[in-house]
Amino acid sequence: MRKMLAAVSRVLSGAAQKPASRVLVASRNFANDATFEIKKCDLHRLEEGPPVTTVLTREDGLKYYRMMQTVRRMELKADQLYKQKIIRGFCHLCDGQEACCVGLEAGINPTDHLITAYRAHGFTFTRGLSVREILTELTGRRGGCAKGKGGSMHMYAKNFYGGNGIVGAQVPLGAGIALACKYNGKDEVCLTLYGDGAANQGQIFEAYNMAALWKLPCIFICENNRYGMGTSVERAAASTDYYKRGDFIPGLRVDGMDVLCVREATRFAAAYCRSGKGPILMELQTYRYHGHSMSDPGVSYRTREEIQEVRSKSDPIMLLKDRMVNSNLASVEELKEIDVEVRKEIEDAAQFATADPEPPLEELGHHIYCSEPPFEVRGANQWIKFKSVS
Repeated sequence: MRKMLAAVSRVLSGAAQKPASRVLVASRNFANDATFEIKKCDLHRLEEGPPVTTVLTREDGLKYYRMMQTVRRMELKADQLYKQKIIRGFCHLCDGQEACCVGLEAGINPTDHLITAYRAHGFTFTRGLSVREILTELTGRRGGCAKGKGGSMHMYAKNFYGGNGIVGAQVPLGAGIALACKYNGKDEVCLTLYGDGAANQGQIFEAYNMAALWKLPCIFICENNRYGMGTSVERAAASTDYYKRGDFIPGLRVDGMDVLCVREATRFAAAYCRSGKGPILMELQTYRYHGHSMSDPGVSYRTREEIQEVRSKSDPIMLLKDRMVNSNLASVEELKEIDVEVRKEIEDAAQFATADPEPPLEELGHHIYCSEPPFEVRGANQWIKFKSVS
């Protein structure tokens, strides 16, 4: 009898030591998937577009939620480190636009390609790099994804080509990547992103023309967050229908605050390109919560009320959370657990990013080429030489 009571006591004490939320989550029966209605896309030169309903599995929902929360928390931590003067130089944050980077990645294959402008932290994460590598690059340390030499605007991963600092200049490069996909006979596409501020650049229209002539598997994607630096789209563009800007290239306008809408539109666009029909244009209607860069408070050209209204009605993380909870794909407690885990991951990465050593001066010329024999690089004057090692 004593042995039995002791065994029962151990079981009960073990259960008591587990957090109540974990016990609750483990014992609850969740749905495996749910079907949701999504906003219909506006179309240009297309007879039909992406579906207006989609199925979300519990597994994918939890994955998207964790990824969006990670990007959000990572950007908030970057903001904090910048204000502490640990991150220096240019820094452009994408909090508010998480549905774009997560939804686009969900709609393509890891072997597909992506190139974007300088608001690149979210895409760097969704393309496969860790928070530690990203924050450590932001602080300019050796453990960063570009060895501390790229900073905020120049991060790279496999099949991810940055992070580019010159406004609009990545768009012809994206067309070139798509040309390589077609030339090599690979069933791959290139997502080529730019903002509404860059949409008026002449080189973008040149890239449209070449991509259409050669039927390149290129998805041109305009992230329209309403403001190019501090100028509203209405003041900068005679036509704000960016999805029609390709003229002879089909286009679609997508709700960029809904990760499921972005995912389905991306799948549709990728299938269009893979079929050999040539390029397609997507406009993602989204919103950034921070200013254009860290020197921009973001409230001189828009009101705080406008920002708060978007946060309360269209926040991408909140929209996914509500869908999952209301459809029994997850519980509030389970999602709170993910929030706690994400915060810890961010804090651990930030501690590493501030403690990791800076790269030595001798490595300034390294990694210019990926597979070349060592050679010398001239420094600031002809007497200074740096060795470059691949």
